[in-house]
Amino acid sequence: MLVDVDRIITGGRILTMDDRGTVIQDGAVAVHGTDIVAVGERKEEESRFRCREVIDADHCLVMPGLINCHTHAAMTCFRGIADDLSLMDWLNNYIFPAEAKNVDRELAYWGSLLACAEMIKSGTTTFCDMYIFEDETAMAAHKAGMRCLLGEVLFDFPSPNFKTPKEGLEYTGKLIEKWADDPLVKIFVEPHALYTCSPELLRESKSLADRYAVPYGMHFLETRSELEGLKEKFGKKPIRLLDELGLLDERFIAFHGVWMDDEDMASFAKKNCKVVHNPESNMKLASGVAPVPDMISAGVIVGLGTDGCASNNNLDMFQEMDMAAKLHKVHRLDPTVMNAETVVDMTTRKGAKVLGMEKLVGSLRPGMKADITIINLNKPHLTPIYHEYSHVVYAANGADVETVLINGRVVMRDRKLLTIDEEEVMARVRDIAQRIRKSLNLPQE
Repeated sequence: MLVDVDRIITGGRILTMDDRGTVIQDGAVAVHGTDIVAVGERKEEESRFRCREVIDADHCLVMPGLINCHTHAAMTCFRGIADDLSLMDWLNNYIFPAEAKNVDRELAYWGSLLACAEMIKSGTTTFCDMYIFEDETAMAAHKAGMRCLLGEVLFDFPSPNFKTPKEGLEYTGKLIEKWADDPLVKIFVEPHALYTCSPELLRESKSLADRYAVPYGMHFLETRSELEGLKEKFGKKPIRLLDELGLLDERFIAFHGVWMDDEDMASFAKKNCKVVHNPESNMKLASGVAPVPDMISAGVIVGLGTDGCASNNNLDMFQEMDMAAKLHKVHRLDPTVMNAETVVDMTTRKGAKVLGMEKLVGSLRPGMKADITIINLNKPHLTPIYHEYSHVVYAANGADVETVLINGRVVMRDRKLLTIDEEEVMARVRDIAQRIRKSLNLPQE
């Protein structure tokens, strides 16, 4: 007797990312409701199920949706506004002033919706975001049907959304409660960094995260000047300050970690803290090369992220994977480090673990949520194919993604977005960009 399911993805190669690294050459994935109910050989699965929709994946690679573990979605509105600068010059003299003059609910919503469009079209199904007016980002993600972990950025100084740190914490608490029952949108606590947040704000942030049992994260040791400045300011290594404040545990996520040393990595591994690697942003801002191979060897869970569009300048996780693999090879003068399997794992299973979502997403197996990316392999630059992981990292790009499912729902089919009117979104962001140009005395288009 056939079992009824909503849809079956048939044919093609299935990159399951399960514990055994199973690759099925002619496979099928059965989806019912929000969940994957079966993954196996095509003939076997087609004989077991009856469905209302068949998604033909012949000449395709079917894999878990990609996970972008660190970005600032609404900063699509500032893409390319201040390139080729050092981090502190970029932040203090361009980005912070531009944000103070321009960031509002409208920019946060439409900029985030544009980011969702860009991410879906390049195979990303889950993202982790830190920015301002994050309720607007949550609403944009909800409309797009994207899975996400979001946090309002917290500072000691005023932001466009709050005047005091207390107001920022209260806003975060309200967000956690508002979105608590949403199947896709989750909230966490995000103080910006050690150099913009007082120890008191960090303690209160951790207390808030503990109260709701949610993750918390911050930028950490992105540049050498940050490391040296913090040592001088606090008279101790930043890792020891974090430990004294009680921040190091399994729910702590550090973005960047470029200047972490052996002591830092040992502490992170012992306390089960997580790190997000952002190679393209780190390269563009000349922040340095994070010791990711050493982190992994030490037992630290590391995910991959793009950072925001103002410092990358795109949200394509295929490009990020390619860069993550090649950067460490040339930096170490060792072509064997950061192999393709490791990098794909960082963008799927390990990324899910960083965000506390490993029981939901990151692999294709029964019981997991149906977050699935389908890549069209029938293209000259993807022909022939000998090794699936290598193709994902070194040959494919975001434009090769053909169809995307999130939580069992088809959000893009044959390169057409089904939840977002991308023409309207781009038009809205172009209008916002004109306002930004005027506020900064930049030439108008």
